[in-house]
Amino acid sequence: MRVLMISANTEQINVPVLPLGLARVAAAVEQAGHEIRVVNLMRPEHVSRELPGTISDFEPEAIGISVRNIDDQNRDDPTFLLPRVKPIVHECRRRSRAPVILGGPGYSIFPGSVLAYLEAEYGIQGEGERAMPLLLDRIRAGEPVGDIPGLILPGGLFGPRPERSRSLDDSPLPRPGKHLIIPGDVDPKQLWMPFQTRIGCPMQCSYCSTPAIEGRTMRYQSPELVVNNLEAYAAAGYRRFFFVDNVFNLPSGYAETICDVIIEAELDISWQAIVYPRHLSPRLVDNMARAGCTHVSLGFESGSSKMLAGLNKRFTPEDVREANALFRQSGILRTGFLLLGGPGETRETVEASLAFAESLDLDLVKLTCGLRIYPETLLARQAAAKGLIAPGADLLRPVFYLEPGLDGWLQEKAARMVEEKDHWHN
Repeated sequence: MRVLMISANTEQINVPVLPLGLARVAAAVEQAGHEIRVVNLMRPEHVSRELPGTISDFEPEAIGISVRNIDDQNRDDPTFLLPRVKPIVHECRRRSRAPVILGGPGYSIFPGSVLAYLEAEYGIQGEGERAMPLLLDRIRAGEPVGDIPGLILPGGLFGPRPERSRSLDDSPLPRPGKHLIIPGDVDPKQLWMPFQTRIGCPMQCSYCSTPAIEGRTMRYQSPELVVNNLEAYAAAGYRRFFFVDNVFNLPSGYAETICDVIIEAELDISWQAIVYPRHLSPRLVDNMARAGCTHVSLGFESGSSKMLAGLNKRFTPEDVREANALFRQSGILRTGFLLLGGPGETRETVEASLAFAESLDLDLVKLTCGLRIYPETLLARQAAAKGLIAPGADLLRPVFYLEPGLDGWLQEKAARMVEEKDHWHN
């Protein structure tokens, strides 16, 4: 079948990103014997510029659309982003009779609701590398599809639970220019090539939607294949990478091995990663620097022990301080994140968090007021228990938790900090 794969992420909330998940599925679909074409709609103008001609020229028999973001997670002025995806679906409908298949991280959090909102024929929750080729084969053969893992059909008909891969080694490497597309008017120097060595996260932070997208069981790519794939990208001219693993340093032994094989291969690359501020040794941090790591994101969220426990974090402020010192000593730039206003937050814990972040002398601090509530999270249960949302609420349109009594004061406090400090942002 001719399969058109579309990344519908026309907004750039933080930094421009390439659609790695879509690329992985596109590579798997191609490996299964289908002809693929990928369109990356990184800006709103790309919809009218890139889509009509591609559909007319390629004449797809199936269209996959990846939905990355549901909203911009801005409590005070939230933007619901699905209305920007509707014109993409409509353009596909206008120019083709091919069935539309939804997927992607945003879709996977709200599979039934997004499928109904966008009025597509099919949706795949979670990993699509196996489910998408199977669905295409069934569509081509005119066979029933209801037993495909992760498949959602209109009317709220759910198939079996999503099937998780046992290893990332099972998936083909997405190729730049074929599966990872950079539009011609986007400067490649602005981009970090996304790269994934493991998938899933067992940490269960109270507000996190990752389990709905990737599951709680961590699965890995073999170190040998990691370095082979990095070498292939480097040979194609790509030297800057973003390890999009939820936590690069867990488990620490695997992270050390990844650094060791990169160092041994003498790859001339630079990269950044997300780290959990615990289980960090001087050897691991030193190896990260030697392997080309230039920047880490420290998602510590709070400087209050009470609040960290409430967010189900498994580290302390002292762990964060020690991790920060290790990275600073190794010359690695550090971005810190504060997530303020969660259950149990007080003015005193806010003040403690702000003072703590200031004491770390970070290179960049990103400050957020209010926590986006996602389904099937501890935060959703806490909000329902307080009567802030209805039990089992849909939550597709952005709903936020902000501890009663802080509204107004917290935003003003955060705004003053951002105004006073050049390297603080919200």
